[in-house]
Amino acid sequence: MDALKVIFLFALLAPFSYVTLVVDYCVADFNHPVGPAGYPCKNPASLTADDFVFSGLRNPSIITNQLFNLNSAFAIDVTFPSLNGLGLSMGRLDFGVGGAVPIHSHRVSELILISEGTIVAGFIDTNGTAFYKTLHKGDIMIFPPTLLHFQVNVGKIPALAFVTLNSPSPGFEITTPSLGGNDLPTELVKKMTLLDAIQVKKLKKLFGGTN
Repeated sequence: MDALKVIFLFALLAPFSYVTLVVDYCVADFNHPVGPAGYPCKNPASLTADDFVFSGLRNPSIITNQLFNLNSAFAIDVTFPSLNGLGLSMGRLDFGVGGAVPIHSHRVSELILISEGTIVAGFIDTNGTAFYKTLHKGDIMIFPPTLLHFQVNVGKIPALAFVTLNSPSPGFEITTPSLGGNDLPTELVKKMTLLDAIQVKKLKKLFGGTN
């Protein structure tokens, strides 16, 4: 039985080991369509050190999202092609005073590190339990995959945080814009959310929805 278990585990692990040994990296080639496993690889002979460096998180971002008083920048596969196939990405969050990352979800886990300021962050699990905490400079918090989560600057100064996610294409679904930025009929949204027609139409006006 033990021998069978070893053989079974080896059969599971062998394909992943093979990929690791054969391909050191896979810088995305955008001349071809993306598939379930990511983008095809560029020819390694055409790469330089610059392909493995991303400077898009270096500088403070101007707050352009006035609704949430927030700006964000992300190193994901489409902005930093070297992340393709490597199972991680990173983002910078610049919060104005009172700014917030609205409640949202990803396909994967997220880890946040507070660099400046004071932020309340949390998530809601599938039992409806909310886990939230006031975070200060140097604190980190984990948000499990697919669960709704949020971050709010509760300090008196702008805040800065960095996030890492365990996918080069983590997916972002922000609840409020998703409800308002679609073409679902207002009456249907009312029944799904218990919002009244005025509230639904306000969301659709803010986020470009129709009907």
